[in-house]
This record gives sequence, C-alpha cells and structure tokens, in this order.
Amino acid sequence: MCIAYLAIAAHPEWPLFIAANRDEFHARKTLPAAPWPDHPDLIAGIDCVAGGTWLGITRQGRYALLTNFRDPASLIPDAPSRGHLASDYLTHDTGPRDYANQVHEAGSRYNGFNLILGDTETAWYVGNRTAQNAPQELAPGRYIISNHLLNTPWPKAERLRQALDDYPFGALEQSLAPLFAILQDQTPAQEDALPSTGITRERERLLSSPFIVSPEYGTRCSTIIAIHGSGRALFSEVSYNASGKAIQRHDWPFLLSRSARAR
Repeated sequence: MCIAYLAIAAHPEWPLFIAANRDEFHARKTLPAAPWPDHPDLIAGIDCVAGGTWLGITRQGRYALLTNFRDPASLIPDAPSRGHLASDYLTHDTGPRDYANQVHEAGSRYNGFNLILGDTETAWYVGNRTAQNAPQELAPGRYIISNHLLNTPWPKAERLRQALDDYPFGALEQSLAPLFAILQDQTPAQEDALPSTGITRERERLLSSPFIVSPEYGTRCSTIIAIHGSGRALFSEVSYNASGKAIQRHDWPFLLSRSARAR
C-alpha cells in the first residue's frame, strides 16, 4: 500500500472511510480482496510471496493499513515481511493499542513501515521511522499517508487529500465511480516539488503521482472501505494491469457483527 486517505470519526454518518492505492511490482503474485478461507470474517488481499496483506477489515470492525517507508539506504536484506504486521492484527483479537505497542517494540527488525490499526472505538498509528517514542492514538479527523510519515505533505499526498476532503460522503451509496476516478490521478509532481528519498530523480518523478503506471511497477489496485453508523459497511476494490487499465472489480458489502455494532 503506497498512499491512503482516512477519515476517522470525521463524518456523523460514516465513522470510517478509507480510500487507498497499492503500488507494487507487477510480477509479484497477489490475490485480490476476498474473505480469507481460514478467516471468513476478514476481507483483504493476499501477498502470495510472503502471505501477509497491506489493507483489510473484519466484520468485527478491526482494520489495518500498511505502507512502506521509502528509505533505500537502510534496507535490511533478510528482514521479516511487513505484510504480517497487518495480517497478524486482523487475524487475532489483541486490541489496537496493545498491538501497536508490540509492533513498536519489534519495529527495528523490519524495513521501514507505517501501520494504522483500528476498531470501532479507536485507531493507532505506529511506524519504525517516526520521531515519537511510542505509538500515536489518532484523534477524530482526516489523515493522509504515503511512503513517508503520517501527513507528510508530499505533492501526491496533498493532491489526494484536497480531492477527498470535500467529497460528499452522502454519495457513497450511489456510486463509487467518482472516488475511483480520483484515485486514478496520474498527475506527477512539479520538478521543484519532488521529494528526495535516495532514489533517482527519474524514479522520484515516476512515483510522484497518486496513481502510478509503468511496465514493471505501478498501482496494482485501488480500494475503498467505509463503515456507516448503522453498521453497514462496504469494501470495494479495482485491480489494474501494467498499462493502468482496470481489469476487475470486487465488491464486498457486509454488516458489522452484533458485538461491534453495540459498541
């Protein structure tokens, strides 16, 4: 997952909204979002190489979102998969705060990451490149995250934030097409606004748009997750080929479990 917008308790009718793009090498095998066979209450994609995920939600209202922190100078060759940080939370019942603290303690074993964990009551942010000495509880509000720290104002992050801050949430149940169109923004950053993360300028330019298209690496899928105050929820994902063309869409409407709705 390489860019995501979150609105947490920021709308009276929709307490959770996530719109995200996952960028990855096209050759890396992935299963599209679906209920997991061994965990039917969990909806998420699967990284077939390491077995974890980058974004998912359960019928109990637990959700996790993972992005890599771009830091090529500090790569650990044999580091464990970061995708398991998300999938282990989603397949167990440890609370977001306790799990975030566990991740914080083990964070130095991993390559750079950002992880957002939540349930119907609270949300937490933890990463291994942050300046904080502990995970951060997220107050109600709107957040953007890419391959740097939470709310870093990279041009691609600010473009997506501006496009979604004023989006009419009331339209969510009418059509998701306008949201997917926003996520498909291929506008690159201006040359003087490109971040400097230790890769070539050509690569920085390629990665500077919210939606990335190239033969080897690019946006593999766009995902929208939203929970209504009634407990109705939606998970919708569009997958793309190396040309940036949509090749399939999966929609998974569901209802939060009774216990999650009672909180």
